[in-house]
Amino acid sequence: MTDGDGEQQRDHRMPGDDEVFAEVLEMLGANRVQVRCADGTERTARIPGRMQKRVWIREDDLVLVEPWDWQDEKADITWRYEKSEAEQLRAEGHLR
Repeated sequence: MTDGDGEQQRDHRMPGDDEVFAEVLEMLGANRVQVRCADGTERTARIPGRMQKRVWIREDDLVLVEPWDWQDEKADITWRYEKSEAEQLRAEGHLR
């Protein structure tokens, strides 16, 4: 599907029931990052083993995180958006 400008437009992965959008604030090392979630909470998020060395996460990246049930200040990263996908999500109003 293309929009009026001829750019390729795709459907993006949206948050599931227990996932929220988050922006990476700082790399902490040991597969951990500091993120600011769309619900206003800052959390320490873990990069799972299946993403390590396959999906490179950097500061200012838009990711999906799944907050832990038993510790709300921590989360697991489930998805990383490309820069173009993040810009499109912001333009569509899914993020502030």
